[in-house]
Amino acid sequence: MTADKQDTEKVGRKRKFDRAATNVFQTDFLVIGSGITGLSFALKVCEHGKVIIVTKKENFESNTNYAQGGIASVQDKDDSFELHIKDTLECGVGLCDLRAVEVLVREGPQAVKELIDWGVDFSRDRKHPEKLSLGREGGHSRRRIVRADDLTGREVERALLEQLKLKSNVTVLEDHLAVDLITRKTLAGSKRCIGVFALERETGSIKAYVSKVSFLAAGGCGQVYQHTTNPAIATGDGVAMAYRAGARIANMEFIQFHPTALYPAEGKAFLISEAMRGEGAVLRKLNGKTFMERYHTMGCLAPRDVVARAIDREMKLSGDKYVLLDLSPIEADHIRERFPNITAECLSRGLDITREPIPVVPSAHYVCGGVLTDIDTRTNIEALLAAGEVACTGVHGANRLASNSLLEAVVFSNRAYQTAVKLIEKLTHEDIDLKTLEYGKVGITDYDGVFFSHNREMLRMTMWDYAGIMRSNNRLAEARKWLKALSDEIETFYTNSPLNPELVELRNMATAANLIIKCAQMRKESRGLHQNSNYPNRNDRKYLKNTVVEKKD
Repeated sequence: MTADKQDTEKVGRKRKFDRAATNVFQTDFLVIGSGITGLSFALKVCEHGKVIIVTKKENFESNTNYAQGGIASVQDKDDSFELHIKDTLECGVGLCDLRAVEVLVREGPQAVKELIDWGVDFSRDRKHPEKLSLGREGGHSRRRIVRADDLTGREVERALLEQLKLKSNVTVLEDHLAVDLITRKTLAGSKRCIGVFALERETGSIKAYVSKVSFLAAGGCGQVYQHTTNPAIATGDGVAMAYRAGARIANMEFIQFHPTALYPAEGKAFLISEAMRGEGAVLRKLNGKTFMERYHTMGCLAPRDVVARAIDREMKLSGDKYVLLDLSPIEADHIRERFPNITAECLSRGLDITREPIPVVPSAHYVCGGVLTDIDTRTNIEALLAAGEVACTGVHGANRLASNSLLEAVVFSNRAYQTAVKLIEKLTHEDIDLKTLEYGKVGITDYDGVFFSHNREMLRMTMWDYAGIMRSNNRLAEARKWLKALSDEIETFYTNSPLNPELVELRNMATAANLIIKCAQMRKESRGLHQNSNYPNRNDRKYLKNTVVEKKD
């Protein structure tokens, strides 16, 4: 590339990012995120008004697409609501909100039926095709996992997108990265969300999307860790924006590490479904010996946090880089039929799982905390609702029961729909001065790709080493000190630089990482997914409550 052309591109890029004006678009309902939570909400509220969906990827990439296991829901006469509630509460180690869990479980079967009505093709029992095929995963006392082979999330996403194509008043804005929520003070002195500023990747322009009701469904933050099962887009955008806007954030210390991700990742992480252990697969050390029986009475079907810690400990004791998932107790034909995607992916990497064990390691998978909501998905900011992985609805407590996440997504998106319809009747745009909606940020520094890539990887390594599966006071303090310096540098860069997606995501990752560290330091005990070697015991007297942080104006 010639010097003249480089200079022209720099000028063009600055002209792109430095424009002072902000285009403003109005809608009734704004949805931030395009996973199962956001899409199912949009399909319902579009019957009551205009809907805009803002999604940062053009192909609807989301954690939903990577959900292999399924949806936990009582479907069999051998099962009951009481058993599902009991399993969820036990897994949550005392921190679940009982009312939220009851809503989750009791409204689950209807939510599954609704997905079927929308065209989701769940797997059927081979002997009784009229019945759903039910799997079992760690922590569940019964078979209750409704699934579509081992690609449940992708199948649900497909069906919802097909339904959305039939809706004329839903606009999907692909390749739009939400930057910050727009809030205003009400006459009563409270704070109200009126929309979001979003960066359009193609043009580099900032646009304001003003809404009567905003629904935050932006997913999780797995990318803050070096090893994760999450896609590249899971950078904590939703929780970071909500925190900056003044929303209460809860329980960010509870990060679920999936115990079995394929090793090595080879540039693309791949999750090995927990359902494999539900079908009889056994974890072994490289010397062939089993170990899970020493950690939990349920052995390989123990809750995920127990399994992840056990693997982590055995790897540290032996010095091995991975453990083995032995599928020999399962017939080869059943493996191929039950897990076709996993079988194909492993074969593409030279591994025949019907003949040899799978090398696996723990990886960051799911955040149980997030934007604090009530049972109807309301946050402490008026007209801002939240559900899915970005939210803390109270159903997961200190540890998420397997396959309760997709269930939470559909059940609480329905709750959000019911709340939004009530809100829309009394909220208007009339008190919003649209002329004042400018992002108010003009950059003067050119794009610096090395700054973003280097600090992104340093952040992920720091979180993995100091705030991973096992923590300590010293590790957390070291992580917070390093993150403070990085956050200050990012904010300086953010103030003086043109906006670009890498900068927005790095800023959000730093915010999410700081929230994890802050919550972890506040909880001086070990409970569920949060384990601190300085406080090895559970302390119900002082810490049987949510860890809540809030940014004051």
